[in-house]
Amino acid sequence: MALIDLEHVSFGYTASPVVEDVSMTVEAGEYVGLIGPNGSGKSTLLRLLLGLHDPDAGTAELFGHPADAFAERERVGYVAQDVTENTKRMPITVAEVVLMGRFPHVGFGRIDAADRRLAREALETVGIEHLAERRITRLSGGQRQRAYIARALAGEADLLVLDEPTVGVDAESVEAFFELLEGLNDDGMTVLLVEHDIGAVLEHADRVVCLNREVYFDGPPAAFADSDALARAYGTNVRRDGSVTSA
Repeated sequence: MALIDLEHVSFGYTASPVVEDVSMTVEAGEYVGLIGPNGSGKSTLLRLLLGLHDPDAGTAELFGHPADAFAERERVGYVAQDVTENTKRMPITVAEVVLMGRFPHVGFGRIDAADRRLAREALETVGIEHLAERRITRLSGGQRQRAYIARALAGEADLLVLDEPTVGVDAESVEAFFELLEGLNDDGMTVLLVEHDIGAVLEHADRVVCLNREVYFDGPPAAFADSDALARAYGTNVRRDGSVTSA
C-alpha cells in the first residue's frame, strides 16, 4: 500500500490552477525529493497530500484513506520550512517539545515513563540529547529542525514530510542534517523532502519529482541529471543549489 497516493490532482486558489493533473505515489521506505522553482506549487501539493486542502479534481490519499479524513495524524511527522517564529512564542524546553509527539497516543492520559523513554531515544537518534533541558527558543535553526524531527520520531511516525527544512541553516549543519535524514531512511523511515537545493536532492534522495504546476520528471536522480526536465520546468539557467544564473 502506498503511504501517499495522488491521482490526477488539480487545485487552484483562483480560476488558475496552482497544481494541475498531478499523479504521484510514495511507497513505504522511499526517500523522495520534490523540487521546482518558486511558485511551482510544491507547498500546495504538500497541503493537498496532508489533507489540508481538498483537490478541485482528482483524489489524494494517505495510508489508503482520503487525506482530508485521515485520522491517524501521529503517523505523519511534518517539519515546516521555518519554525523560528512559532518557537518565539513557546518558552518550553526541547524535551517538552519532543514529548508533544506522544500526545496523540496518550489522549487524556498522563505522560508516563515509557513515553519519556521514547522521547529520550528520539533525542539520542537526532543527536541533541544534550540539549534536552534547553529552551527551544535558544537553539540554532538546525538544532530546532532536529528537535521537530525528534518529536515525529517520538510519535512513532511512519512518514516524515519536510518543507524546505534547511532554509536559514548554516552550511555545516545542512550537511549533517541531510546525513541524519539518510540515516533515518536507512532505518526504514519514509521521507518526502521539499528542497530548493537541487544538488542536495540529487545526492541524497533515491527519487526526484520535479514540479512546476505539473510533473516534469519522476524517477532516479541519475536519470534526472541526464534529462532536460530541469530546463523545461525552471525555464531558465539554474545552478544545482537552486539559484538562477544570468543568461
